[in-house]
Amino acid sequence: MKFKISKQAFTDALSQVQHVVTNRTTLPILSNVLIEAQGGKLNLTTTDLDVGVQGSVEAEIEKEGSTTLPVKRLASIVRELPAEEIEISVDAKNHASIKCGPSFFKIIGLGEDEFPPLPTFDDAKEFKISGDVLLDALKKTSYAISTDETRYVLNGIFASFKEGKMSLVATDGRRLAMVENDLEFPASNECEVIIPSKAVNELQRLIKSEDEVLMSLTDSQVAFEVGGSLLVSKLIEGNYPNYRQVIPSNTTERVQMSREGFLETVRRVSILATDKSNSVKLAFGENTVDVMSNTQDVGEAKEQIDVNYSGKEFAIAFNPEFLMAPLKNLSEENIYLDMIDEMSPGVVRIDGSFLYVIMPMRVTN
Repeated sequence: MKFKISKQAFTDALSQVQHVVTNRTTLPILSNVLIEAQGGKLNLTTTDLDVGVQGSVEAEIEKEGSTTLPVKRLASIVRELPAEEIEISVDAKNHASIKCGPSFFKIIGLGEDEFPPLPTFDDAKEFKISGDVLLDALKKTSYAISTDETRYVLNGIFASFKEGKMSLVATDGRRLAMVENDLEFPASNECEVIIPSKAVNELQRLIKSEDEVLMSLTDSQVAFEVGGSLLVSKLIEGNYPNYRQVIPSNTTERVQMSREGFLETVRRVSILATDKSNSVKLAFGENTVDVMSNTQDVGEAKEQIDVNYSGKEFAIAFNPEFLMAPLKNLSEENIYLDMIDEMSPGVVRIDGSFLYVIMPMRVTN
């Protein structure tokens, strides 16, 4: 196998596939990228057996063939090479010689026969989703995915395709983010799946807003074809909890405020919140809210902001990180905070199909 390729194109192509590879693998082949040179381009594939990514890049192929090379090491070498054009040749023992300007590297690979193939999706249910819609929905929900591995069904995004809607939900038990979008698909495609967080992270890296995404689903696997790349992943098995029952339907108080202004205030005030008393308190009055934190032995902070509110006076406390998370990932100018009382969950909403439920914290006055 022998080919020439530009440094920038090869760097970009390798960075697209290398994130899937972990350093803690027991199988040496899983540290490698499968490189197939044919028809004027290189196909690159990586997998950790749960998630796999495939991409392609144009190259000047002098001799077709395939091999696998350690992807992290290869990417490090390519990134540091001094000139623009790289020439790579691989011999029968899978030893790759890399020439670029005055530089020469030789790295040892493994035969492509050992590389595990990606799953096929012959009888899959297919959904066509606009890239900007999917990217926006993932951005608005993925930060709420649980990292607690003992509750593995929460370690991903729940995706529901029902009644002409695509709903994405993420929760860690203390907060919940949900986005719903209209989507055309046949009734026979209705289903519900849990997509693991690693696949969600890779997908957000791959999608450009102008792309169209083709999503294919089988009972145990999901694939996303996007902009010439392919992402495949195992699905999380298990039953997702009934998330609708935690969304308060009878909120009585609504506050309208500037998202950016509220975010900056909470960020400033939370500087004095500590791990031990990690909360900020919101005290609502006529068209104002006082944002406060008070930590014994540390000090206190208070800032008042103008809001649109004419309900009863009361105070409620939230974890500041949980309160700021949706504010950082929304782009709308105004948000609504819907509440019942100081002991019930608050709901952040926008003029659109997004909601975020956040549990309050008990604080002593």
